[in-house]
Amino acid sequence: MTTAATSNTGTKTVPTISSGTAGPLGALHLPRLWAKLTLHHSGRLAEGYDFCGQGFDQMTLSAFGLDRDETIGYVRDKKPTYMEFEQYVKDKNGGNVSREKIDAHNAAIRGYNHSDELGGQMRKDSKCGDESVKDAVTLNTLEDLDELHKQATRG
Repeated sequence: MTTAATSNTGTKTVPTISSGTAGPLGALHLPRLWAKLTLHHSGRLAEGYDFCGQGFDQMTLSAFGLDRDETIGYVRDKKPTYMEFEQYVKDKNGGNVSREKIDAHNAAIRGYNHSDELGGQMRKDSKCGDESVKDAVTLNTLEDLDELHKQATRG
């Protein structure tokens, strides 16, 4: 579930769906990509969030052969539910996405680490003293949770 950051008029939402989350298709990050695109096109994506960036978003688009502009346009114009978005991904892959393609993508998402410098700064900012936490999925999730906390506890 995402979290509202302001009142109902002009609500901005922190996309707290982790990149480590998969829908029924089994593809990691796909639900987060859909959420960010959906929030962006409704004007509700929290400040500071890239609606379709060059990291996990681009990795996901590339892994499933999705054209960035076409996919952004699809979400903007059709306003699909998540399951409709998964169907779009399947349709763009001939009606089905192979288990091998999903597994390779998931391994790439799970195996991606931020640079030592960025990871160290993120651990410091989140007060995570465990230097073994290096993977981008966990560090990004901590960053989202910190942002949610800031928004929820603002005076």
